[in-house]
Amino acid sequence: MGHREDLLEGAKRCLLEKGFARTTARDIVKESGTNLASIGYHYGSKDALLAQAYVALVEGMGDAFAGGDGAGPAGEPGSLERFRSVWANIIDTMREPGSLWRLSVEIIVMGDQLPEVRDHLARAQREAGRGLVPLLMGGREEDVSDETADTVGLFYVTLMTGLIAQWTFDPKSAPEADQLAEGLRRIMTAAKG
Repeated sequence: MGHREDLLEGAKRCLLEKGFARTTARDIVKESGTNLASIGYHYGSKDALLAQAYVALVEGMGDAFAGGDGAGPAGEPGSLERFRSVWANIIDTMREPGSLWRLSVEIIVMGDQLPEVRDHLARAQREAGRGLVPLLMGGREEDVSDETADTVGLFYVTLMTGLIAQWTFDPKSAPEADQLAEGLRRIMTAAKG
């Protein structure tokens, strides 16, 4: 690997170990075996590097969301069973000790202090929604229109953000996938009436 990739991998490890606010440029350099100047050269700033590292960590969760076994989620695309299956997989990632999602809460809270990071992550949210649409609804990510990413995709991202907050704040009372699926079923039934 080159310095750019080494920095990204080192930044990922630092984020998971120390979080965003407590990670210093020196921590990243030590973890990556690079030098301070390479952060600015490759990423512009420590915060920009950490934002890219965070996005890369989240993107790496895609297999876990699909079930991790290669078979994919249960149920037909767009079905309530698929909805329950995917959200059960997502919730399973929130149960893990040292969950990446606790880091998400830290970054959300720091948003006003880090406008460059916030802007980078805001753009990444749209793409996260674009990635969730085919997982739940079928199809290919590259075929998801901007309108679908900005409606259905952002609906899923909003649900995810709420789950992250609930699972971080109080895992004992946070909803399970069966509750989410039943809530969606009731909403759909009421909307038809």
